[in-house]
This record gives sequence, structure tokens and C-alpha cells, in this order.
Amino acid sequence: MRALYYTMIVENQEYSGVRPLLDWLDYNSFTVVSKPVREFSDERGRRKFKGSMRVDLAVGAMQLSGQLDEIFLFSGEGGFTSLVQAVQRRGVRVTVVSSVAAQPTVIADELRRQADDFIDLAELQPRIERISGRMGEHV
Repeated sequence: MRALYYTMIVENQEYSGVRPLLDWLDYNSFTVVSKPVREFSDERGRRKFKGSMRVDLAVGAMQLSGQLDEIFLFSGEGGFTSLVQAVQRRGVRVTVVSSVAAQPTVIADELRRQADDFIDLAELQPRIERISGRMGEHV
């Protein structure tokens, strides 16, 4: 089994809230695929960030699809429907993990319909939820 995690990162930042997660994943046999976000200023001079890992994820999935039986895609973006179709044509089963319970719904209808299986994050919550040191307090 191979687990990959795709993410954008803000470089040159004193503290990154995502860094502890990336370190944990890295130490626990995940392959972390990251690239820096592009920073720019909008018309009002506000600092903004832009970036996407969609193409990187799609290319990685296609490259690995000849060696896989199943892919678990943690996303609800309808733009991944074509990717799901492409890997399915190569004989790979695709399970999409997202949420229908959230409001507004996070999963695109066309992606959910295309997937071989769908798992709602609400079903996984009791198994993956991180609980802090104090009794009953959820993080």
C-alpha cells in the first residue's frame, strides 16, 4: 500500500499550521507531495495566495494506475471526475471520500456517481478523530 498526501505550502512563514501534520505524515510512511503557493497582492494591496495540486495529483494517479487495484480519493471536486473515469478504464476501482453531511454539500454529484464506492467523512470520524488530552474535549 502506498499513501500520498498532496498539499500547497506557504514558504517563508514563521509558523505553518500544516507543518505538524506534514511532519507526522512523513514520519508515518506517507509520501508528502508539496509545492509552494504563489503569493501576490490584490488591487487593494492585500496579500493573497494562489495555487493548486490538481494536475500534480492527476498525473501521479495516472502514473501509478498501472500498479494499483484501488485508489482512495479524498476530495469532492467535480473536476476529478475525468481522472476517475480514466483510471477506471485501466481497471482501477475508485473510492471517493468526502462529505454529503456538510452544508453546503462538499461532494460534486458527478464525482459521487462516477466513483465505484463513496465513503462519507462522517462515517470515518469516530475512527480518525483526534481527541485532546482532556476527557471529552475534541480537537
